[in-house]
Amino acid sequence: MQDLTADAVDRAIDRAPDRRAVDRALERALVLAARGPAHGPNPQVGCVLIDTTGTVVGEGWHRGAGTRHAEAAALASADPVRLRGATAVVTLEPCHHSGRTPPCSVALRDAGVARVVYACADPNPVAAGGATWLARHGVEVRTGAGAGAAPHLRDRADRLLEPWAAPWTLGRSWVTGKIATTLDGRVAAADGTSQWITGAAARAHAHTVRSAVDAIVAGTGTVLSDDPALTARRADGSHHERQPVRVVVGRRAVPPDAAVRRGPGAWRHAATHDLAAVLDELGSEGARRVLLEGGPTLLGAALRAGLVDELHAYLAPVLLGAGTPAVPDLDIATLAQAQRWHTHETHRLGEDVLVVARRPERKC
Repeated sequence: MQDLTADAVDRAIDRAPDRRAVDRALERALVLAARGPAHGPNPQVGCVLIDTTGTVVGEGWHRGAGTRHAEAAALASADPVRLRGATAVVTLEPCHHSGRTPPCSVALRDAGVARVVYACADPNPVAAGGATWLARHGVEVRTGAGAGAAPHLRDRADRLLEPWAAPWTLGRSWVTGKIATTLDGRVAAADGTSQWITGAAARAHAHTVRSAVDAIVAGTGTVLSDDPALTARRADGSHHERQPVRVVVGRRAVPPDAAVRRGPGAWRHAATHDLAAVLDELGSEGARRVLLEGGPTLLGAALRAGLVDELHAYLAPVLLGAGTPAVPDLDIATLAQAQRWHTHETHRLGEDVLVVARRPERKC
């Protein structure tokens, strides 16, 4: 649906909970949404139900495939009597699709909800249409920041849903590139040694990220030089219950005793240099989030091809002065051609700092 004009939104808000109440509800819905699993085919969605005074009467979030959607969970948590005339504030447009769970659009209307405010439209053509159906069945529907939610909250919702929405907005999986580098931009010393540039806290965080993605991709060069297992492990060395598919890209053979062949979970060798084709194949198999851990050569190729959507740069307070650069030549001759990224998050991890950057133009 199109965002409404400012005048139309103002008239709608006059009949609904005030803007501050909608802001608070959406902020809470975003917190709830983040509790859901980042991996898998379903989006992270949160829903908060408020009455005409702005009082919360129910809330919920989607806990994973096969479980109640956020709206259904919120409805189940509420006193049915207090739902009559309530407003549902949701991070994503309510679905209008019958799968393992019934449509949220119908559930909201049947519960007596009078208004629905959602931050992002659903890009999935199979599930979309809830807003239109609700409007046709007497429920007031508002979307976007103008519907009573502050712009920064809409942006947070966009950023939360971008990786999930990638198959429709980008036509492929969401790709995160990982870098563990010194302050002077080196990922290995002049003699090739690279373990360990970052400290234990940063490495533990990187393994948590591994456990949340659907696939990890590394180049044959990294596999032959560093022999990584590419599994997701805890600080004590035990494996996380959920393991991503491990994919080695490149034409050189993977040794029979390579660590990537061992451990829990599946692995494969894609004997090609066509990273886009590998991502297409992973996407067709349902991989929504892919992590590149393949070293500078693979990362540089992905950056040149515009295939990286997010960067995780772990910066250690270490200086080498020489060695392997974090990113090889990107065919950039002048500062005006530089790739400009948006700082999405920063985290202090022991002595190290993690910078999460995304391309500014990415939106769900």
